[in-house]
Amino acid sequence: MKLITAIVNKKDAAGVCGALRKEKFFFTKLSTSGGFLGEGNTTLLIGVEDEQVKGVLEVIRLHCQKRMEPMPAIMGAEAGYPAFNYTAAQVLVGGATVFVTNIEHFEKF
Repeated sequence: MKLITAIVNKKDAAGVCGALRKEKFFFTKLSTSGGFLGEGNTTLLIGVEDEQVKGVLEVIRLHCQKRMEPMPAIMGAEAGYPAFNYTAAQVLVGGATVFVTNIEHFEKF
């Protein structure tokens, strides 16, 4: 048995969850946020048999797309005094970070 921990962008979460339900994979959904950009994520905990891992990974891969999005950036002080100019930098977001862990023991009550 395996535990798949999938961290997906909040914009991709609905599509991934819907596809997992359609394929009859059970999961627990947690609202999380990223440490670097502080943006919203969804972390999915998915317990499956070893032979189901490939199917779950394919569902995640198909529904998590990387894309460029504008992210506010602060430009520094000029002429010796603080001046904040907000500009938009393009940042790559989306996709998924997935961990597959062996499970030694499992019980469901």
